[in-house]
Amino acid sequence: MTQAQIEIRVLASLSQIAAEDWDACACPEAADGSRPLDPFTTHRFLSALEDSGSVGPGTGWQPQYLTAYQDGLLIACAPLYAKGHSQGEYIFDHNWAHAYEQAGGHYYPKLQVAVPFTPATGRRFLVRPGFDGIGHSALVQGAVQLAADNKLSSLHVTFCTQDEARMGAEMGLMRRSTQQFHWQNDGYADFEGFMRALSSRKRKNIRKERMQAQCFGGEIRVFQGDSLQPEHWDAFWEFYQDTGARKWGAPYLTRQFFDIAHHTMAQNMALILAERNGRYVAGALNFIGRETLYGRYWGCVEHHPCLHFELCYYQAIELAIALGLDRAEAGAQGEHKLARGYLPCETHSLHWIGDPGFAGAVERYLEAERAATEEEIEILTDYGPFRKAQVEEQE
Repeated sequence: MTQAQIEIRVLASLSQIAAEDWDACACPEAADGSRPLDPFTTHRFLSALEDSGSVGPGTGWQPQYLTAYQDGLLIACAPLYAKGHSQGEYIFDHNWAHAYEQAGGHYYPKLQVAVPFTPATGRRFLVRPGFDGIGHSALVQGAVQLAADNKLSSLHVTFCTQDEARMGAEMGLMRRSTQQFHWQNDGYADFEGFMRALSSRKRKNIRKERMQAQCFGGEIRVFQGDSLQPEHWDAFWEFYQDTGARKWGAPYLTRQFFDIAHHTMAQNMALILAERNGRYVAGALNFIGRETLYGRYWGCVEHHPCLHFELCYYQAIELAIALGLDRAEAGAQGEHKLARGYLPCETHSLHWIGDPGFAGAVERYLEAERAATEEEIEILTDYGPFRKAQVEEQE
């Protein structure tokens, strides 16, 4: 029996594909209305980025959504972008770009399979159930061919799953290992249950920080789902602008993104706000997946001791426990998270570089980096806040 031919199409907008078709590949586990494993590759999240102007013309993130069809049925898709810079990716290749251009090459534009501005691990090759092998292969080959045909320097797949990293390496892509800090729920009934798993010294430090944070002179509130209101986003936008200006020079997301997300994704979001004298003075935004709480953005208009730790880390742990989630991710970087119960975890990316000589140099670099990352994770875990017996059990 002859296998049906796979057709690869590149779409400039998600408006060209029905939400139910995309989500049949991106989040089939949510077909019954339950939460997706993560909300970031859903049609509604990616559409909010596009429709709000957070990606598209002038942003350096030009949508080139990759789709694979068999007999007219969408069997696989990927959030693919043509990139004019390396901002908003969180797995950094600035040094690669500099070296390539110093040698006379043009590193940009490049292709990026990613969720823009979102350093959260999840599937990047989105395949309809029952088409796993053929769908994954079609997307990888299609993305590489698209880069090669257009004489682009490179293709990058960031924050993919470990299985995707393994399969991509088997298909000839270069594998990269980096790290983040994640909190793991070891069946804790409440925050105090988590605290009992820590060493005495770390436990005392966390209690001290939480007491300091609570002295900011106001009240901390959690809003999610139907309790989220437009005025909450007005306040959070002020926080986000401040953080974006200090970290990136300008915020990545537009104001309209939060308005759209409020209407389409409220059930997948939790906003933790600190209110003082009738005014919201700080806040942290989390997205809620089926198993994971994803800490994404923080900001403030008043600085109070330890309020950042309270809203971003301790309140997130409490919320994850209350929602019965397995883990909380606190975003990119930050070894200071270690003392607050977040342990180092390996993250994965895949890379293809067209120039054979430059690809060889990058591969040698990645081999050394993987070894260094593995060693660093081992060392940092050993210095973690948990009692030694607890760490051994988690391993």
